[in-house]
Amino acid sequence: MTRRAAIAGWGLAVPEGKLTNADLEARDIGTSDEWIMERTGIRERRMCAPDETTAGLAIAAGNAAIKSAGITPGDLSMVIVATCTPEQPIPETSSFVAEGLGVRCGAFDVGAACAGFSYGLVVAAGLVATGANGPILLVGAENLTRVVDPTERGTAILFGDGAGAAVIASSSGGPDGPGLLSWDMGSDGSAAHLIEITAGGSRQPTTAETVGSGAHWMRMEGSEVFRRAVRVVVESSNAALAKAGLSTADVDWFLPHQANARIVSAAASRLKIPAERCIVNIDRFGNTSAASIPIALAEAADDGRLSDGDIVLSCGFGAGMTWSSAVLRWGRPVGAT
Repeated sequence: MTRRAAIAGWGLAVPEGKLTNADLEARDIGTSDEWIMERTGIRERRMCAPDETTAGLAIAAGNAAIKSAGITPGDLSMVIVATCTPEQPIPETSSFVAEGLGVRCGAFDVGAACAGFSYGLVVAAGLVATGANGPILLVGAENLTRVVDPTERGTAILFGDGAGAAVIASSSGGPDGPGLLSWDMGSDGSAAHLIEITAGGSRQPTTAETVGSGAHWMRMEGSEVFRRAVRVVVESSNAALAKAGLSTADVDWFLPHQANARIVSAAASRLKIPAERCIVNIDRFGNTSAASIPIALAEAADDGRLSDGDIVLSCGFGAGMTWSSAVLRWGRPVGAT
């Protein structure tokens, strides 16, 4: 029988520093608290101090998830880090995270932007199904305030820093037990230009000119991203539910990527999922890309909103453009290995 992957533990780590709407007003970039709230639903975001990095946040969140799962780092068979703001270009951020956790198991990064954690969940589930010899640590971690132009209103108001993590383990709970029930993934490279950092790679290597022109800042076509995001969330969510033999009426909790409160609201409305069944924390953290779903998941698990047997529909979407939906039956693994 195929082994199902379930979430055995969870954790989050966010910087102490905050970037509030009042702070952004003071930058004189043509915005206000009312303007930001109306368009995004964000009141504040967490912001790393100069000595805080993506890997540091990932290690802290990972340790919290390991403790929650009741295991030790040495029990892990793999470390997967989803991020689009890596520690450095080479090596991958997962190398630093594995070292920080004190493990020598396999470690690699997943680069699918805001869909990264969802992509990583499917990859981890595949490893479990094919015989991973121990739990897998999946982390979504970002330091986005380092890659947005602080004077560019369209991006500066959106993005924040943080990390969330989950321990993924096999469950012998059978067809009605906890774990990943189904998933849907996709990408559309023709829309890659909608969210991008053009410089710093092989296409446009770093030069004094690229730095001077601001080509290392993130650029985004917000209105088009909004339009596409709502559509793909609805289509992908319905596809994943259909694979599980479920409908939106069966969903206890909708856990979308926290990109923009208006996107969440529009997608939930089209899916006919009421607001009280949506897990939303964007007002306090902003858009944390690959970290947003695991941060929200950890908060909901810690505060008791998630109960054993609940059907959780999660959907991430982001640069690439990439998207990924997952349907989970909530609960710690039965007979986890």
